[in-house]
Amino acid sequence: MTSVKVSGTEGYADEADELFRRYEAVPAADAHRAVLHLIPAAPSRILDIGSGTGRDAAWFAAQGHRVVAVEPTDALRLRAMALHPSPRIEWLDDSLPDLARLRPRGDRFDLVMLTAVWMHLDGPQRRQAMPNLASLVRSGGAVIMKIRHGPVPPGRRMFEIPPEETIELARIQGLQPILNLRNESSQEQNRAAGVTWTNLAFVKAG
Repeated sequence: MTSVKVSGTEGYADEADELFRRYEAVPAADAHRAVLHLIPAAPSRILDIGSGTGRDAAWFAAQGHRVVAVEPTDALRLRAMALHPSPRIEWLDDSLPDLARLRPRGDRFDLVMLTAVWMHLDGPQRRQAMPNLASLVRSGGAVIMKIRHGPVPPGRRMFEIPPEETIELARIQGLQPILNLRNESSQEQNRAAGVTWTNLAFVKAG
């Protein structure tokens, strides 16, 4: 059975070895330094959308959180499961904008993380995705996004997204902005290429 290509995942399966080498070389705490203060201290339910190599999911699980790690690319998800085995992580083959497998379960999370995911969605997909994201956050819970800016690697599908657009889409869904911070990449190769990142965070109104 041929799997359906998920929009935005172009290039990732072919580069799986390199991605594991690069992502796993950067500690999660370093990659997320700008938002460490927003990650719950007490054991919580965390949704990691676009979990990639599983680095962040494993980091959350090691802190005692229960994690649903969503990753549509088999070459990443299956290898991540083997590299980061943990009873606190549930691995799920699903993707934005629909999250068609996850949403019907009715789960609500204390924190929803999207690292290097949002910029893979085009305008209509982003408008479709935001209400789906908001529906997965409990009242008082948070959404954290890390959005890439800069040259698009060959074979990838990415869009340049101004923070104001995402903030407005989030507001409509009752997600109040609490962080809008742009910084350089934690990867030396990306810094040299002129890649920067926007860290956005939102809290769901009660």
